Amino acid sequence: MPKFQRHVFICTNERDPSDERGCCAARGSKEVVEAFKKQLHEAGMKRIVRPNKAGCLDQCAQGVTVVVYPEQVWYGHVTPADVPEIVAKHLVGGRPVERLRIPDELLTGLPGPKDR
Repeated sequence: MPKFQRHVFICTNERDPSDERGCCAARGSKEVVEAFKKQLHEAGMKRIVRPNKAGCLDQCAQGVTVVVYPEQVWYGHVTPADVPEIVAKHLVGGRPVERLRIPDELLTGLPGPKDR
């Protein structure tokens, strides 16, 4: 079987409702996962691009968070309505959807100035 060309990780992390960070599950990540599955199948990419449910991607303030590998393109505040555009423009057309990208300086987990 050929290797997948890309993986799309969709945060589906669920936290207690009292957690101030919130979670992607409460913001509709299940529907985003289903939208990716449907759109990728309709685009003929079922065995080319793999949508994956992910635990916490450590971008809670940006949820629902999606990251596309190998390009390492991070998307934030993704809704099911955004998925056709991501599939058509990025996964088929090769151009990231800039309006949904999380800027590098807002990504958590990157070293800060004192860590470099």
